[in-house]
Amino acid sequence: MDFTFTEEQQAAVEAAKAVLAGVAPDGVPSPALTAGAVADDFDRALWTRLADADLLSLLLDARHGGAGLDAVALCLVLRESAKVLARVPLLESTAAAVAVQTYGGEELKADLLGRAGRGELVLTVAANGRTGHDGAELAVTARQENGTWVLDGLQTAVPWAQNADFVLVPALSTGTGRSVLALVPRGHQGATLAEQISTTGELLGELRLDSVRIPARDVIDADGAWEWLRNLLATGTCALALGLGERVLAMTSEYTGTREQFGFPVATFQAVAVQAADRYIDLRAMEATLWQAAWRISTGAGGALPASGDVAVAKVWASEGVRRVVQTAQHLHGGFGADTDYSLHRYHAWAKHLELSLGPAAAHEEALGDLLAAHPLG
Repeated sequence: MDFTFTEEQQAAVEAAKAVLAGVAPDGVPSPALTAGAVADDFDRALWTRLADADLLSLLLDARHGGAGLDAVALCLVLRESAKVLARVPLLESTAAAVAVQTYGGEELKADLLGRAGRGELVLTVAANGRTGHDGAELAVTARQENGTWVLDGLQTAVPWAQNADFVLVPALSTGTGRSVLALVPRGHQGATLAEQISTTGELLGELRLDSVRIPARDVIDADGAWEWLRNLLATGTCALALGLGERVLAMTSEYTGTREQFGFPVATFQAVAVQAADRYIDLRAMEATLWQAAWRISTGAGGALPASGDVAVAKVWASEGVRRVVQTAQHLHGGFGADTDYSLHRYHAWAKHLELSLGPAAAHEEALGDLLAAHPLG
């Protein structure tokens, strides 16, 4: 295990920093002051710049116009994007495209991947199921009929669903009892979207599938495809939580270093310094567990537990750690932290969304317990 980043991974970070340099976290109305969604679409201008910088095709093979990098590179870029609350489906679209590249048929790859890497097609994933706690594959059933797959069920909180061209939907095959992934076009017959709104103020979609017919070429039924995709999505969410937490702690340091009480910066008070130090430790633990999970996914390396065990550990730390970081930041900022003219409240809202995305810490603790029971450690 080597956590030294390669030159290619470091180049991806520098490219991301250059593209994201001008992004403002308060580029849309505050979710605290908006009754509905803060915007009708994601940041299309930023999406175009990411495509122009080849950051949407990082994980795609060269034959599809990509750089052929790995999950570590994606997480490095996601980490930077979260620092500015970038409003783009970078994680979802990239993860869906790589799932197609890894497990999909040649015809589907040829039709989809080049356009996805250039930003011409936007993909997302329905990964939250009905409740956000149960497995997403259990929320939809899929059966084969006359050369097509027929989907029935409901997926909630689908990110960027209103604007994505395709939603990759996990479903449980009634014939084999294993999970499949179906690519559902927006507006497809039998597929309806209802608006939901995240704590971030962004639009989510409730996707209802009523006898939706999908051609066999647009359905991935390879063993392990959904588990792999879910692991990548969860790990990417941990990277977003880390980047957000790092930015919030930096904001807290800047504020407490200049805010004075009794003639001294409040950062010099022991109670303040200890709380900030505890949150720094949280971030370092989040970072270590993130790279462990990303490394397992990227290399396929074995371990005492399957890779999903490392992903569960990383998500537990990310969910609990990012919550503690933003709560401490609000406390140390005092009333200023709740000022809607200051961006900290936006980070708090995004942190809550990331904490619960793909299941809260308790869900991943339960999954980890199941893995430990099934794979006793010597």
